[in-house]
Amino acid sequence: MSAVKVQITPRSLDRIPGWFWITDQLLFEWFLSAKAEGEPRGDLLELGTYLGKSAVMVGSHLRPGETFTVCDLFESDAPEAANDAETSRSYSTLTREKFEQNYLGFHHTLPGIVHGPTSIVLDHVTAKSCRFVHVDASHLYIHVRQDVLSAREVLQDNGIVVFDDYRSEHTPGVAMAVWEAVANLGLAPICVSNHKLYATWGDPAPIQARLLRWLESRPDLWHTTDAFDGWQLVRVNERKKPAAPAPGGDPAALKKLSGELQRTTAELKKAVAESQAATQALRKVTSEISLAGPVVQRAVRWTRRITRGKSS
Repeated sequence: MSAVKVQITPRSLDRIPGWFWITDQLLFEWFLSAKAEGEPRGDLLELGTYLGKSAVMVGSHLRPGETFTVCDLFESDAPEAANDAETSRSYSTLTREKFEQNYLGFHHTLPGIVHGPTSIVLDHVTAKSCRFVHVDASHLYIHVRQDVLSAREVLQDNGIVVFDDYRSEHTPGVAMAVWEAVANLGLAPICVSNHKLYATWGDPAPIQARLLRWLESRPDLWHTTDAFDGWQLVRVNERKKPAAPAPGGDPAALKKLSGELQRTTAELKKAVAESQAATQALRKVTSEISLAGPVVQRAVRWTRRITRGKSS
């Protein structure tokens, strides 16, 4: 009888394997939220979806009349050797079945799925139809450059594009393609986290102003702005939790600590006293044995002489 394979569907976003940190989860929520003033309406697109961690969140912000499309190779072979080696090395566990299972753990219906290389996405997504595009597919320059061009083609004028791994040491191809787009293709950065760059081909200033107002209300996020070739670039990161206060800052804790120290000191003194008493008693016994030694030896010799006399 063959074993039955039981599949467990994650019910919490954190239980889906993938790299989608809390800072970016909050930024996705903000950029995708219908409450953000001036947000354009349009479709959603994700290029490279892995096991669905970010797709689950993107799909939760789908509005009536909009469509959400994901494009990924999943378990299929890549169109060329370098890309195939990349997917085999980094995404060997990725299958379409696992993605669909994870996604349906949070949503009733699947997004539109383009099963293939991201280079074919323009055959499935209409130009100027998207308000939000997340690019997290190949890390090779030639493919990321094509993803940049595809994102520019499908985005509305003030649409948002997000590039993953724009600065990681193992993804120089992503960095080259993204900053090339900034330098030569009019891509305007809005903000960056440790892992993702958020940008637009529209005017970033109004979006940044709204973002900064929101960030001021978020005690869990740290942010600053840097000058960037005549623009502002907002940097965002999760704020570290404050360390627990030292006992010295709390009188009650200090009193408790002082009492414990006094009890420990008293117990230590008692143990030392008991040890000294035991040492003295041992020395006394040793001395008595030493003094009794000659007397015992004489008694033994006297007993032996009496015994020999009786025998003769």
